[in-house]
Amino acid sequence: MRRAADLIGEFDIRTQGPRAPIRDLSGGNVQRAALARELTGDVALLIVSNPCFGLDFSAARAIRDRIIEARNAGVAVLLISEDLDEVLELSDRVLVMSEGRITFETPVGNADPKALGHFMAGHA
Repeated sequence: MRRAADLIGEFDIRTQGPRAPIRDLSGGNVQRAALARELTGDVALLIVSNPCFGLDFSAARAIRDRIIEARNAGVAVLLISEDLDEVLELSDRVLVMSEGRITFETPVGNADPKALGHFMAGHA
């Protein structure tokens, strides 16, 4: 229970307490709880898919900050997202997949949002 209480505080999870069912949490707090679980211990790889989908700005910012913090601590992060702004903010390198194939790859510093959108739409 103590570890749960610590993670609730550390990840700013808004809940009635460590015994509260996760189904009673808002979307952003569910995301924070999942991230707290996945980033506990010795983590080498974090795979996240649409981590901020449907979240309000504040919750999305908190989730993105945690992902960046993990990356900066040496965790390899595989981000799968359809949100181009999210991809450009959180990525070092961008790969676009269409119909099960990688159709484009570039370092994020060279990424042109218009070109990425073109490839994301399947126009190789």
